Amino acid sequence: MIEVFNDEYWMREAMKEAHRAFEADEVPVGVVVVCNNRIIGKGHNLTERLHDVTAHAEMQAITAAANHLGSKYLEECTIYITLEPCVMCAGAIFWARPAKVIFGASDQKRGFSQLGKNILHPATILENGLMAGESSALLKEFFQKLR
Repeated sequence: MIEVFNDEYWMREAMKEAHRAFEADEVPVGVVVVCNNRIIGKGHNLTERLHDVTAHAEMQAITAAANHLGSKYLEECTIYITLEPCVMCAGAIFWARPAKVIFGASDQKRGFSQLGKNILHPATILENGLMAGESSALLKEFFQKLR
């Protein structure tokens, strides 16, 4: 049996958000929040457009998902992110308490793992590396375009 709605499917949806950011001259990071095989929140970076350093993709998606659920907690949800979250976003994810977080590319400069420990909620399962090559390639293309 072929499972249509698998982790790769949802990460591809997050990549669509990253491409939207790329097209808007934003750092190409995309996120989707999935609950019961439905996207209930999505986002991409809007820091340049909104002139807001907190307008990261994760913040947009968490807010949309919380509004959809009418709850600040995302305990039944999985968050798919194309790039490892920064410390600010990992903090927000901690408080949202999703069941699982899956990210693509590691962020060796600003990713939360640079702290040397997992700062997500202890009940949150963390996986990484899904479609990391595709996410990294888009980021490299974006930063080369800036130069």
